[in-house]
Amino acid sequence: SVVTQECYVQNTAREYAKLYAAEAEPLEGFGEVPEIIPIFLIHRPANNIPYATVEEELVGEFVKYSVKDGKEVNFLRRDSEAGQKCCTFQHWVYEKTNGNLLVTDLQGVGMKLTDVGIATLAKGYKGFKGNCSFSFIEQFRALHQCNEYCEMLGLKSLRTTHQKQRRATSTKSKTLPNSSTVKKMVPRKAREPRDFISSEH
Repeated sequence: SVVTQECYVQNTAREYAKLYAAEAEPLEGFGEVPEIIPIFLIHRPANNIPYATVEEELVGEFVKYSVKDGKEVNFLRRDSEAGQKCCTFQHWVYEKTNGNLLVTDLQGVGMKLTDVGIATLAKGYKGFKGNCSFSFIEQFRALHQCNEYCEMLGLKSLRTTHQKQRRATSTKSKTLPNSSTVKKMVPRKAREPRDFISSEH
């Protein structure tokens, strides 16, 4: 059922979030790590709807830190600490699973997340199939912008690997852009999602 699938997806994502926290928490300066709250399946045999889910109520401003289809640029995602750490979590899971799985729909109050989704490649990953289209993985790869938390975890930039596959010419002479050049590039990056969408058709 949809309800069982929802529980399975959220609790699978929660296991990845726990592993992410175990790796990120000891890092100096990383600070608080987002957590995915557990969701429980309850059986009510006498009820018209025999299965329901129960989870902790989140009180406060509910924010979407990552958008399901990746086409929407969310400033809270980019500018808030929780948003950046959610993007890093997505990158971390993507790298851990060799690009086979992506946690999507990261949303919640502060660092507490719920209602998440998972995208896997068509064949699934280790017997698990996500509930979101695998095109989200492609979009994430094209749109993700690494932040300081990605750097702290030593995650490989998706842009450089993407470019290396495109052209085999050497780009060794290029130095990494410093933070001031990255800031200047922001307006250009903001247009990328549109270019990316049009190239799909």
